[in-house]
Amino acid sequence: MSTEMTTCTRLTIFTVAGIFLQIIGLSIFVFGFFPVKPTLSGVSGSESYLHPLCDSAPNTSESEIHPEKLRLLYEELSGISSRYDRLILMVIDGLPAEFVLGKDGQPPLRVWKESMPYTQSLLANGDAIGYHAKAAPPTVTMPRLKAMVSGAIGGFLDVAFNFNTQALLDDNLLGQFLRIGWKMVMLGDETWIKLFPGLFMRHDGVTSFFVKDTVQVDKNVSRHLPNELNSDDWNLLILHYLGLDHVGHTGGRTSPLMATKLKEMDDVVRTMHLRAMVDRSHDQGQTLLIVVSDHGMTENGNHGGSSYEETDSLMLFIGLSSNISDFAGAANNLAFQVDLTPTLALLFGVPIPKNNVGVLVPGILNSLRDFEQLRALELNSWQLLRLMQAQLPSSLFGGFSCNCFLDGTCEGFGSDISECSGDKEKQLICLFRNAAVLHGIWKSTRLTDSAEDFSRALDAYNAFLKTASEWLASKTTEKPVLLLALGVGAMLLSCVVCVTLFLSLFKEVYNGPKDQVCSLKYLLNLEEVFIVAVLLILVISMGSSSMVEEEHYIWHFMVSTFYLLLLFKTVKPFSFSRGMNSLREYKIGSIVLLLTSGRLLRGWHQGGVNWTYFLDISKWLEQAGSSYVKWIQLISSFLVIGLGLFTLFRTGSKRKSVRIQAFLFSICGCLILLHAWRYQGDMFGTDNGATVTAKVVYLLLSISAVGGALVLPWSVQNKDKSFLAMAGDCLYLIGSAYVLCWCLLQLLLQQPINAGPILLLLIQILAVSCLSSKDLQVNEWVEIAALYYMGMAGHFALGNSNTLATIDVAGAFMGISSHSTILSGILMFMITYASPLLFLLSLVMYIGVKLRDHSHLAHSDTDLGQLLKLKLGFPCLVPLCINSILLTAYTVVLLLMRNHLFVWSVFSPKYLYVCATTVCTYFGVCIVAVTVAYTLSVTNFLKSKTQQLVDSQFDYALI
Repeated sequence: MSTEMTTCTRLTIFTVAGIFLQIIGLSIFVFGFFPVKPTLSGVSGSESYLHPLCDSAPNTSESEIHPEKLRLLYEELSGISSRYDRLILMVIDGLPAEFVLGKDGQPPLRVWKESMPYTQSLLANGDAIGYHAKAAPPTVTMPRLKAMVSGAIGGFLDVAFNFNTQALLDDNLLGQFLRIGWKMVMLGDETWIKLFPGLFMRHDGVTSFFVKDTVQVDKNVSRHLPNELNSDDWNLLILHYLGLDHVGHTGGRTSPLMATKLKEMDDVVRTMHLRAMVDRSHDQGQTLLIVVSDHGMTENGNHGGSSYEETDSLMLFIGLSSNISDFAGAANNLAFQVDLTPTLALLFGVPIPKNNVGVLVPGILNSLRDFEQLRALELNSWQLLRLMQAQLPSSLFGGFSCNCFLDGTCEGFGSDISECSGDKEKQLICLFRNAAVLHGIWKSTRLTDSAEDFSRALDAYNAFLKTASEWLASKTTEKPVLLLALGVGAMLLSCVVCVTLFLSLFKEVYNGPKDQVCSLKYLLNLEEVFIVAVLLILVISMGSSSMVEEEHYIWHFMVSTFYLLLLFKTVKPFSFSRGMNSLREYKIGSIVLLLTSGRLLRGWHQGGVNWTYFLDISKWLEQAGSSYVKWIQLISSFLVIGLGLFTLFRTGSKRKSVRIQAFLFSICGCLILLHAWRYQGDMFGTDNGATVTAKVVYLLLSISAVGGALVLPWSVQNKDKSFLAMAGDCLYLIGSAYVLCWCLLQLLLQQPINAGPILLLLIQILAVSCLSSKDLQVNEWVEIAALYYMGMAGHFALGNSNTLATIDVAGAFMGISSHSTILSGILMFMITYASPLLFLLSLVMYIGVKLRDHSHLAHSDTDLGQLLKLKLGFPCLVPLCINSILLTAYTVVLLLMRNHLFVWSVFSPKYLYVCATTVCTYFGVCIVAVTVAYTLSVTNFLKSKTQQLVDSQFDYALI
């Protein structure tokens, strides 16, 4: 094995080792930084009704007590009489509270109000009371359901577990209900069945991720209602309707099906209210109906982030005794989603789950007697105090004794109410002490019926509960410092390895005798300085939450500036006396094309978070009418197909394999045009023809791309061309096929409005390819870095952002007839990272262009290992280095911002995107490396065989 081949092998080994080290470091950091929220082991029992700081060992034999006796024991210990026998929990997935209760004191929009007349009448007559229940991010179904039944705010990585739900083992309401003998029925989202396996005596689940189904998914729930409402064998009926969320995903808030779906939900509310609550002929006991939503939705119908539209969930109580008699009083109420847990626990006489951080929903217990209201607040306070004990030093509780809970007399404090100040922890202890003291004072004056003492005790408890809940909700577990340091260290070492390999290759490539590598002029080359400056600016901007939210501005500005630098460098040598030659005109035309397409991409979607309501091209087209969007989609698709086929035929029109490949691409193009024309209006996938068409397109594109990459290197043999020229032609053809295949796939998967940006991205790739073949006088690594930057700018141009709400869920089910987590996850990843992967795949074309341009400089004895190192080194190392620097820098930023106010709403979602970008970079670089290595190996093999044949014929002629 030659020295050069050994060097290539060593470079490969070190690169793979660096990537492997980065993966290990990233995994360690992620599972160290995103732990499960602090939890107390076990479940709440009768000890939860006793004093937290007294010796009250839990009754270990409760599991042996008969459920009915345990229920009576809980009721006796709580001192609060239960007014309800049965509970109906109706979950309308994705319903914003704004649709029912309005916003900012204003009633809901007319179209929403008229779609739910019965619900609105309940609110207006005082038969229902509604709350804007704020949900914590991430606003996806599984963690929000866990929050509603356990009162605990789950870890941020629940957004990933949302696609693979595991059983909920923490203390929760359903487990408490089971212990007192409740029978439960669940109809709807199968997430409940996965969270609570074996808990329901009857259930009928449907998948929550097949968003094309907006009809049957709800009919499957409602068809059971007549029988269930006539049955008296259940205590808890859970109905989880998914159709409204699916309507939002596929058509947004303004979908034409939204009003119809709201009317359908209103009819369900009407049926349950009349049959289960108004009609007492079946003597099924007192029933409470609660209508909730797990999260809201953005204008586009997506969710997952922390905007008001996404966190504004509904909590509607129907059947409570209240003195409210107007809509404003029944609708303008605020709560938190986790507040549902302690409220239901105390309403139905079970202990509050141990890890609950919620507080009693204000106004719900107004119908209770005064001592019951204070007792309920006391129990809620004791439960939060137990949770605080696990996270605060015991010295803070030194001044308390059992008397503090029995009669409000705390050692060293006296009976005076003190002003609470100082550290947050000390404030919490002070607030609790004040509440306990005032409660004791009210008990001592109870016979005098002092309304003032009652009001003071009530306010004191509410002040403590509010402060404690906010503190606990924001409190994370102590980070394992050594583990995080190990993860960051591994990523730093990986970053050093990648950068060192890049610098080593840089020195070798640009250290020839004809190159002036060490000259000051070279070191200050404007393009190189600019590429490095972009990285520096990105790293600095990561520390600002606003810049993270509006990151797209940086990418668009940097890419546009780079185009201007190229234009300046091209125009600078211009002389009026000599005029413009055709080559320079060609370059300037390509750069102007890049600038124009870049500006259109920048204005297509108003990305980010703060200014999404500004008018952009996509909004303007949608406002003009769906027919305009369809025509833009059809024209863009036609031009993409035409440009892609022209690129293929320009180099390989005489090859049979290329013709076959072009024929398959043409069929795919026709099917995509047919799909856009015939099925695009059927956004809800009710026509099986759309699914079949998509499956055929997937099959043909796979055959064309993979088959072409495998076959083309064997069909490029040309005796009149050099080895590099043949390899360059082959790689250019394969790269063109990759690019066209990816563009066609995105035309099928992306929203119709994104067909225009796909065309513009293809135009940019072809323009860069032309510039690369015309001696641009820019170093190779700079061109590759520019391609990476263009891919990231295109990522935001397609409507993506650093919030989870912009992930396109609807397209992830294109061509899938039934839900598959793996397949839909892959498609979702392809849609989200369409642009970065497109530009990474275009590197195959880029390498082909460079090989053709340098074919006249190659020697016949060029070593394959040396060639692979020189031609594949920068295309692999540059993206890996850029990604490694950004990943490591943002990891450090996230670690520094771990106590920031926006760590979970801004910095953490961004970090998930950074991790996904890393996977995207690995995948793209792997495809490029395998394709180039395979093509060069096959071409070298064929060339050597041809040379051997020629040599043997020559030897035979001599004989």
